[in-house]
Amino acid sequence: MSSWRSLILRLGEKCPEYGGTADFKEQIETCHSVVWRELDTSGNDIAGLILQCAEQLPHKIPLYATLIGLLNLESEDFVGKIVDTTHMNLQGALEQENCDKIRIFLRFVTALMCSKVLPPPALVAVFDTLLSSAATIVDEEKGNPAWQARADFYITSILSCLPWGGAELHEQVPEEVDRVMVGIEAYLSIRRRIPDIGFSIYVDINHSDSFSHEEGFLEDLWDRIQDFSSNEWKAESVPRPHLSFEAQLVSGKSHDFGPISCPPQPALPSEASTATFGRQNHEAELKYPQRMRRLNIFPESKMEDLAPIDRFVMEEYLLDVLLFMNGSRKECASYMVGLPVPFRYEYLMAETIFSQLLLLPEPRFKPNYYTLVIMDLCKALPGAFPAVVAGAVRALFEKIAELDTECRTLMEAIVQPRAILRGMSTSGRLKNSLQETSNFTLSNFQFIWPWEEWAYVLDLPKWVPQRVFVEEVLEREVRLSYWDKIKQSVENAPGLEQLLPPKGGPNFRFGAEGESTEQHSLSTELSNVVKGRQSAREVISWIEEKVFPIHGSEVTLGVIIQTLLNIGSKSFTHLVTVLERYGQVFAKLCPDEDKQVMLINEVNFFWKNSAQMAAIAVDRMMGYRLLSNLAIVRWVFSPENIDQLHTCDRQWEILRNAVSKTNNRISDLRKETASLRKDVQSAEVAAEKADDELNAAESKLSLMNGEPVLGEDPIQLKRLKSNSNKAKEEVASISDSLEAKEALLIRALDENRVLFLLLYKNFSDVLADRLPETSGIGAFRSLQSDRTDAMAIDTDDVSTMEVDQEKSSSTTRMSNGAEVNHIYSLGKNEQWCLTILGYAKAFSRQYASEIWPHIEKIEAEVLTVDAHLLFRKAIYSGLRRPI
Repeated sequence: MSSWRSLILRLGEKCPEYGGTADFKEQIETCHSVVWRELDTSGNDIAGLILQCAEQLPHKIPLYATLIGLLNLESEDFVGKIVDTTHMNLQGALEQENCDKIRIFLRFVTALMCSKVLPPPALVAVFDTLLSSAATIVDEEKGNPAWQARADFYITSILSCLPWGGAELHEQVPEEVDRVMVGIEAYLSIRRRIPDIGFSIYVDINHSDSFSHEEGFLEDLWDRIQDFSSNEWKAESVPRPHLSFEAQLVSGKSHDFGPISCPPQPALPSEASTATFGRQNHEAELKYPQRMRRLNIFPESKMEDLAPIDRFVMEEYLLDVLLFMNGSRKECASYMVGLPVPFRYEYLMAETIFSQLLLLPEPRFKPNYYTLVIMDLCKALPGAFPAVVAGAVRALFEKIAELDTECRTLMEAIVQPRAILRGMSTSGRLKNSLQETSNFTLSNFQFIWPWEEWAYVLDLPKWVPQRVFVEEVLEREVRLSYWDKIKQSVENAPGLEQLLPPKGGPNFRFGAEGESTEQHSLSTELSNVVKGRQSAREVISWIEEKVFPIHGSEVTLGVIIQTLLNIGSKSFTHLVTVLERYGQVFAKLCPDEDKQVMLINEVNFFWKNSAQMAAIAVDRMMGYRLLSNLAIVRWVFSPENIDQLHTCDRQWEILRNAVSKTNNRISDLRKETASLRKDVQSAEVAAEKADDELNAAESKLSLMNGEPVLGEDPIQLKRLKSNSNKAKEEVASISDSLEAKEALLIRALDENRVLFLLLYKNFSDVLADRLPETSGIGAFRSLQSDRTDAMAIDTDDVSTMEVDQEKSSSTTRMSNGAEVNHIYSLGKNEQWCLTILGYAKAFSRQYASEIWPHIEKIEAEVLTVDAHLLFRKAIYSGLRRPI
């Protein structure tokens, strides 16, 4: 790497390139002195690298903008090209609706204004354009309020620029800034408030407006900006290197920054209804997602007395690093611990990472990425960060009853890294998230965990979320390791051994030695038939002739399925081989949903000691079309499973796999049809070109004595005809493939509609008998607060706990010195209702894109006025739609 490249890339870092100095002024001077001499020979490369660094290392934007400002003094043309490229990039990002690039380029433009490269009115003009578009969108008469997510994003983008340039704007164009602020305030007064509440389904119907004043992310940012402006626009977290060169920068040329335009406003739906509005609103939120949903895990006292605006800026820094360094976790951790701020931020860093890990409906990146970053941060800050992560996990564990259902799985990944880390230990996807995170962290830290801190769960009822969580974490640990290893890891809390999954392999019904029943004999005979490598057709003939007529369908199914599962139980490969070789046998025995439910029961019985293998077997059978997703739904909500749904994840894992596989198939078909459409277009262009070439050749034919005479080489003409025919055949072939794929897609979408109808109907049916009467909703909504009070957790001081780094003490103590009281007041039925409603909401949120196209049908058949209000609220809350 040449010197100027290294200097640009490492600007702002304490590194050998700058002699170990961390002084921004010295670094900028050093970089400038080298770069400006290279402008004549490498100007385009320098401009490209500076823009790339500003985009992908946005926490250093003020430094790059100052460098550009100094270069503007030597080469106005060079900087003019940078300004033009930036304008083009910003306009392109707006048209492509790329939220990350829009936000970063706006910040860069703001920093260029601070460095005197752009005049303040040019930046204000950009703000005016965004503000005008936002105001038009939410206007009931002229706009399309369903796309409020886009309008909110534009306003958020304007406000998020002010920490980097608010002081300069207020100093140079105060009236213009005040006008923009008034416009934003007016926008906030007319926009719809969409509170992001976890368990909003438990709100009393008579108090459904209680959250109308709930402060969302945009309102919170507005309050922070208001506080920022009242503090004379000062932010410790934003470096202002341009002030050190102000006397020089003022003499530079201010370049023109042309006007920008926002994408055209989406058209209003032809039929105005809540369903069409909801569909458009969902589409808008997918394109303009909220970037951050805060988890206030730690008390404010842990945040180093950060000013409100500094917290926002730090979150922006951390989220940017997570975004642009997602391909290199070590670089990510390195940049995260070296941000250009004068204060410590370990607690805020942990909160931000956890907030992204537990982001609903799903984290932006795979959960393993966040856990790997946590590992590297623990290595980079061994004296501070492990204890912080420990406190975060403990706090989330104590509050797990209030987390969304999906997050439990993700959180499991935190409690699994291959070095020893002692002391590491607000809705249901949150609970699943917590489990996954826990498992991954433990596995990489030799499964060492202060289990004694969680041993108290043994004294809690089996349905309490903390106990269920520990049991699920241990079960997943066994999957990643082996039973004896995990048993050894909980020796410091021996009572937890009883929460370990059963040790052992298959539960073969006909494997007991010494028994000699007729069914045992049939099983042995079938094993010999399979060992003799007889075909599936021969096995089916044997069943039809010797088994079914004598023993009936139920016994036949039990013996055959159990025996074939036993033959395939040695490994995953054995299972796949059995399913491939004898899939016809399974299909013959279980041709309808009723028999397929019996098949799943047999699989569940055979693998009752291994939830993992049960899930794998059912998943593979569904993959081979031996089981339908409808049969799986019926099995999950069958009477024998109902009472286990709040204490065991086995049934939910199988259901999640089934729904996910169904939707993955639809996704694949959509991609294939889109690809085939492009292929058809390309083939049609090629066919048209071949026809043109053929027609051009044939037009050169001449007549002599009434007979055509070739003016071209006959061989060439023949070749052109052949090419034309082949091109037409190619168009026809691809068109046929496209037609077939589109038919499969239509069929898959219809199957998906039937799947969600059945899923919601089963949710509604099982809840109907156990949910309180509508008149009891007012009492039922207090479940959340009752649970919190019983756990003695202060929501404003969730994790003021003392972490003994020498002994990894398991003592947790609140800020007032009182120990946490691990009492759980909910009864079994109440927790069962909370769990089922949580999963109903989770499925709605996770698969909202597939549910919205069928919402009218679902409402007409399931979400009727007769459906329980709490159930409807759970579904609509997951879909982010008012009831």
